[in-house]
Amino acid sequence: MEYRREIDGLRALAVVPVMLFHAGFQTFSGGFVGVDIFFVISGYLITTIILSDLQREKFSLLSFYERRARRILPALFLVMAVSSILAYAWLMPDEFKNFGQSLVATTVFANNILLAVTSGYWALASEFKPLLHTWSLGVEEQYYVIFPLFMLLGWRYFSGNLIRVLGVVALLSFAIANWGAFNKPDLAFYLLPTRAWEILLGSFVAFYLNKNKNIEHDRLSYEFFSLGGFLLIVVPIFIFDRGQPSPSFYTLVPTLGAVLIILFALEDTLVGKLLGSKAMVGVGLISYSLYLWHQPLLAFSRIYLVNKPNQEISGSLLLLTFVLAYFTWRFVETPCRSKETISRNVVFSSMATVGVFFVLLGFYLNKEYGIPTRIFDASVKISDMDKRIYNERVFKLKQDYFSESEKLKILVVGNSFGRDFVNMTTETFNLNNVEIVYRDDLSQCILPFKDEVNKKLYSFANVIVFANVGAKKCIDENIAFSNNIGSEIFYIGSKEFGWNLNWLIRLDHTNLPNQYNPLLTGTMDIEKTSAGLVPINNYISLLTPIVKGDQVPVTDSFGRLLSTDRAHLTKYGAIFIGEKALLTSRYGAILIKHSKL
Repeated sequence: MEYRREIDGLRALAVVPVMLFHAGFQTFSGGFVGVDIFFVISGYLITTIILSDLQREKFSLLSFYERRARRILPALFLVMAVSSILAYAWLMPDEFKNFGQSLVATTVFANNILLAVTSGYWALASEFKPLLHTWSLGVEEQYYVIFPLFMLLGWRYFSGNLIRVLGVVALLSFAIANWGAFNKPDLAFYLLPTRAWEILLGSFVAFYLNKNKNIEHDRLSYEFFSLGGFLLIVVPIFIFDRGQPSPSFYTLVPTLGAVLIILFALEDTLVGKLLGSKAMVGVGLISYSLYLWHQPLLAFSRIYLVNKPNQEISGSLLLLTFVLAYFTWRFVETPCRSKETISRNVVFSSMATVGVFFVLLGFYLNKEYGIPTRIFDASVKISDMDKRIYNERVFKLKQDYFSESEKLKILVVGNSFGRDFVNMTTETFNLNNVEIVYRDDLSQCILPFKDEVNKKLYSFANVIVFANVGAKKCIDENIAFSNNIGSEIFYIGSKEFGWNLNWLIRLDHTNLPNQYNPLLTGTMDIEKTSAGLVPINNYISLLTPIVKGDQVPVTDSFGRLLSTDRAHLTKYGAIFIGEKALLTSRYGAILIKHSKL
């Protein structure tokens, strides 16, 4: 295919805003649309190559996947290797376990699927994921497992309807994306069915240009539509933000902008000259390596520091990204793309070997929970630290009724924070004369009863605990209900353990006990607001008894983590906060009194 400098310039226009967005520069609040632009470019370039080979009857699936392997894998595996070394040195066990999962998923181009079912793109945990950005590679490579096969079969058996079929697929994908963006945003953001239409936009451009090679428009049309496309990309970079449903009809703006640029930004147009400039082309040539390096550098800076890195640090890391990207492009990408330098057999065998290594390493890190012996002694059990194992064991208490009428009956209502509260209770008190029922599906407003299960549990409970503070009207009505039936009711305050815990791994073991983290901004204001909604006798603060100034404890006197994810409790956290916050509360007095009966 004929080389177009302005396409490399378009790559630069896509990658730089993504980098600035991930670095936290608020001016580029919509920089994430750069990924959408990359999808369009990819669809255009790959389809152009496939069409050219099909028309010359030289298309080969083996050759196609060889080109993809040469293009994608060497630089990706280099970044994964460096990230693995830094992750071993700087990541706490929970994050290192998650990193192992990312290694496996990235190697098999499924990190988008892993992220879709485990965390949101905007969640705090995502800021500490060095391989977060490889979700887009997963989308592309999943697409290119299917698309070449479809093109090969379609070209042979239904070439006349090829565009129509792809058009139907694109419309279905667009419809699913719009529904998903508002109803299942994490799944919509990451998965191929909701992203395919963006890649297909580029494919349609390739089909159009392939069929209409000799069609020319007047110069004014080229200038007008290319400038329009440029603005459709640039404006969203500055006005879109994290609240923008994506991908959705909003995403049509930058993607159609990319379509117009590919169609009309020829080298002699104003936009074509800008995108084809030496600087833009230079950035475009190394754009893949830029994309690969920027997220690990930014993520590891957050992992290393106690507080969130400022813009000076982030800006310096972006400059370092350009240096690393150039050398990766020059000494890894370029040689590996050359068939004269590296043979097909060497590419496939070496990449397969490295891929198997990363998969095995990832499975090992996941199985061993991120090798906790790097920081903790053998007495610290994984089952007591893993928020999934320890927190979710409470589900065994999810019953429809109380079975022990002579015991003190406690009903805990709420999400995972409610399960934390159950664990605090079980670790702190003698419960021989206590029965606990936990529910994550009861109504937060007791009356009117939603069903018989709600009625039985709320009516027979001696103590009702809500894990979340809700609306004032609901709180007042719930307290009135409990007074009427002679039960006790409590609301639990929030908790958090700062922004980052990974810095603890660099401490000597003797310095691990009694470590503190700075509280997140506004935490105590939220606590004060929650406490103001609930009468003092019905409120249990978890933070006030443990916070010192603007610092919150993150390890106990033995150096054990109170939380692995800065929100949910380990067994050691449940013991620590149970002793500090529950024993001295009215709730604690009720349990202590009952245990003596």
